[in-house]
Amino acid sequence: MMQSKTPAETWRPKNPQDTELFRFATWVAEHRNVDLGTLTTGDGVSDDLYRRIHKWSITQLSDFWDAVRAYFDVIGIGFETAALVDATMPQARWYPNAQLNYAENILERTRDTVDQNEAAVLTIDEDNTIESMSWNQLRTRVHGLAEQLHELGVKPGERVAAVLPNVAEAIIGMLATATIGAVWTISSPDLTPTATLSRLRQVEPKVLITTAGYTFNGRRHDLAEFNSELADGLPGVGHHLELSDFRAAPLDGNVEYVAVGFDHPLWILFSSGTTGDPKGIVHGHGGMLLESLKGKALNQDLSIHDRYYVGANTSWMVWNTLIQALTCGASVVVYGGSPKVNAADRHFEIIAKTHTTRFAVGAPYLTMVERSGLFPAKRWDLTGLKSILSTAAPLPESTWRWVHEQVHPDVRLGSDSGGTDICSGFIGTNPLEPIHLGEIQSPLLGVDARSFHDDGTEVFNEVGELVITQPMPSMPIYLWNDRDNRRYQETYFSRFPASEEHPNGIWAQGDWVIQTDRGSFIVKGRSDATLNRQGVRLGTAEIYAALGQISEIAESTVIGVERPDGGYWMPLFVQLAEDTQLTPALTEHITAEIRTKASARHVPDEVIAVKEIPLTHTGKRIEVPLKKLFSGRESAHSINRDAIANPDALTEFIELAEHVSRSS
Repeated sequence: MMQSKTPAETWRPKNPQDTELFRFATWVAEHRNVDLGTLTTGDGVSDDLYRRIHKWSITQLSDFWDAVRAYFDVIGIGFETAALVDATMPQARWYPNAQLNYAENILERTRDTVDQNEAAVLTIDEDNTIESMSWNQLRTRVHGLAEQLHELGVKPGERVAAVLPNVAEAIIGMLATATIGAVWTISSPDLTPTATLSRLRQVEPKVLITTAGYTFNGRRHDLAEFNSELADGLPGVGHHLELSDFRAAPLDGNVEYVAVGFDHPLWILFSSGTTGDPKGIVHGHGGMLLESLKGKALNQDLSIHDRYYVGANTSWMVWNTLIQALTCGASVVVYGGSPKVNAADRHFEIIAKTHTTRFAVGAPYLTMVERSGLFPAKRWDLTGLKSILSTAAPLPESTWRWVHEQVHPDVRLGSDSGGTDICSGFIGTNPLEPIHLGEIQSPLLGVDARSFHDDGTEVFNEVGELVITQPMPSMPIYLWNDRDNRRYQETYFSRFPASEEHPNGIWAQGDWVIQTDRGSFIVKGRSDATLNRQGVRLGTAEIYAALGQISEIAESTVIGVERPDGGYWMPLFVQLAEDTQLTPALTEHITAEIRTKASARHVPDEVIAVKEIPLTHTGKRIEVPLKKLFSGRESAHSINRDAIANPDALTEFIELAEHVSRSS
C-alpha cells in the first residue's frame, strides 16, 4: 500500500491537557480502570492518545458509552445494565431499563456548575439589537410552556410541530415538548406551505406552533395567510399557538419532567425530499443526549465557558446543535436574519458583537465570504473565536487558507461529515491532534468509521464508500411510518450485507471518502452523484475545490450522465457573477484550473452557463435529481420543487434536458 503524503499543518493544540477529552481520559483511567497507556510525555500529551481513546471507544463500545453517561452525571435511573445489550443494527438496544429526560439533563444537570443568572440564550436581530435570556429565565419559560401543553392535553409520544425561524422561542418550544415526553418537529417558514405540509401531515401533530411574521434582509414577512393554509391543511391539529400565546411561567411553579425510556422519541428531523416525500428521521432521548455530550464536549471541547453560534435555519439539522450545545452548559446565540445583511461577512459581525467562541457554518458560506474580497479580521474583533466547524460540503483548500489568513491565524478550523440521519458527525475534529490542510482529522469517538470498496473490503488511500460497522446511540430509533423497518433497512443497510467480520451490520452513509493510512479522511462527494469516467471514479468535490478561486463563478454543479449508446457526458453548469459572460477565455481558464488542481479526467465535456443553480433550503446542490433528469430516468415532475430554495432555477435545466434528449 502506497503511503499518503501528509499535507501542511494548519492548527496544533496549544494546551491539550486543558481539554474536556483529556480530563475524560484521566477519569476513565482512574475510575473505570481503562488502560489507555501513557497519557503524557515530557513534551505534554502523548501524540497518539486520541487514537488510543478512539480504539477503546469502538472495541469496548458499551463501556465507552457508559463512561460518557457517568462522567457527565446524566440524570436518570435504570442504568445498572450494560449500555449496549444488543449491537445488531438497525435496531441496536441501549439501556433497556433506563428512564431519563433530555430537557431535564439540560436545565437541571448543570445547575451546580453554571451560574444560573448568566446568559443561556442570546438573540441578535438584523439591527444588532441583543436580548439575553438567563438559565433561570430559560427554565421558567420552558416550564411555563410545558405546563400549557400539558393542559392542552398533549400526552407523551404525541407530536408538537413548529414552523418558526431561528428564534429563542424555538428552543423553548423544543425543551418544553421534551419536558412532557411529547415529540418535537420544526420547519423553517421559508419553506412553501406545500413543502411544510408534506412534512407535518406525516406526523399528525396535536399542537401547531407558528409566528405572526419575521424579518429577513430588512423586509418584514407576514405569515397570516401562510399559517392559515397550514392550519387548514392539518385538520387533526387540536390547538394552534402563536408565540405571543406562550405562557411565561408555570402557574403552580412546580413542573415535573416526564421520565421516558432511553429510546423514547425526542424529535423528528426530515430529509430534504428533493424526490418524493421527505423522510422522517426519529431520534431518542437517551441516544441524542449521549451523542450531544460526546460530540460537543469531548470532540469539540465545548464547555460552560463557551458561547456557541451556528448559521442555520430551523429546517437544517445543524439548528439542533444549538440545543446540543446547551447540554454542555455553553450559552448559545440565535439569529434568524440574513447572512448578508450589512455585508457578506455578517456572521463574523455577529460573532464579534456576541463574543462567540465557537462557530459552526456551512462550507459554502465561508467560500462566499472569501470571494467577496472582505477581510473579517480587519473589520471585526475575532480574537475570542476559538474554533470554526465547517460542515455541509467539503471545504476548498483556498478557503481553508483564507480563514487562517483573514479570520484568525490560530482558530481551530476543522471539517465534520455526518448527517441528519444521526444529527451528528461520523468523522471530524478532535482537540488532541494537529489539523492538516484539506483533511478531516479522524473518526469521532464511538464511531467505527471506515472506507469500503464495492466488494466490502476496507481500502486506504483511494476512494471508497464511508461505512459505519458498529451501532451509535444516535442512529434513528426508526423512520416515521416505516413500521416494518423496510425503508430503514434499504436506506442504510442494503449496500453491504452483514458479514462474519462485521456481524452487526454495515451502515453505508452514501459518501465517497478517502481513508488515509494516517487515520484521516477526505470527503469526495456523494456516492450516488459520483462521476465515472473510463471506469475511474471521480469525486465532484474535487471539481468544486478547483473552482474555488475563480471569482467569476458564483455557484456550480457537475453531473455525469450515462448515454444509451454507452457513452458518457459530463457537463459543468456554472452560475456566473454579475456582469460576467462565459467567454472562450473564461471557459479555458475554468478547464485549466480543473486540469491543474484536480486532473485531466476531471475536465468537463462542456461548460454551460445558467442563470441560477438550484439548491435545497440548506444550500446543498441537487446533483442526483439533475443527473436522473438528464439521463431520462425520471421526469421533471419527479423533482419536488418545494424542496428547492430557488425552484424557478429548475426551468432552465428542464429545457436543457429536453434539448439534450432531442439531440441524442
